[in-house]
Amino acid sequence: MIIHENTIVSEDLFDEQFICNLDACKGECCVAGDSGAPLDTDELGILDDVFDEVKPYLSPESIQEINRQGRYLLDYDGEWVTPLNNGKECSYTVFNEKGIAKCGIELAYIDGKTDWPKPISCHLYPIRIVKLADHEALNYHRWPVCNAACTLGKKDGVSIFEFLKSPLVRKYGYAWYKGLERIFVEWKNKKE
Repeated sequence: MIIHENTIVSEDLFDEQFICNLDACKGECCVAGDSGAPLDTDELGILDDVFDEVKPYLSPESIQEINRQGRYLLDYDGEWVTPLNNGKECSYTVFNEKGIAKCGIELAYIDGKTDWPKPISCHLYPIRIVKLADHEALNYHRWPVCNAACTLGKKDGVSIFEFLKSPLVRKYGYAWYKGLERIFVEWKNKKE
């Protein structure tokens, strides 16, 4: 583990390679799982604020489920999450003509309807954050759904933290990320 400012970073984020490969996985991370996407408490109000702009991107089934369950809910672990459609995909999921799952929130963002890309937990995936007393621990969440992403990352030699530069900068800031890059270079030199 690497301590960097207010975070504890798993060396897996340096050591493992990853590039999302939606053509292979079809966005399965939006579909599989026991509950919806984790939400930070500060994201609940944001989701309320952007919902009217996101709603036109959602399927009638998703809108029905959101109306029934709410825009977000507490899961069995007591954490805020997005609702699911009949225990399957996240209610904010949209399927394109190839059957690939996309995020309706992100589609609204791409179209300039909102200034919020999507929940940070989704943006950072496969990194999962665990909040500790004085730090946040950044860990690699291994999931067979992402095997094709690991294969593509190895082929192109892109580590997890490099692939996730944009969401890491969004979460922790550019200076934090530049510091992590310096740590990565030192770490890599020690390994060689």
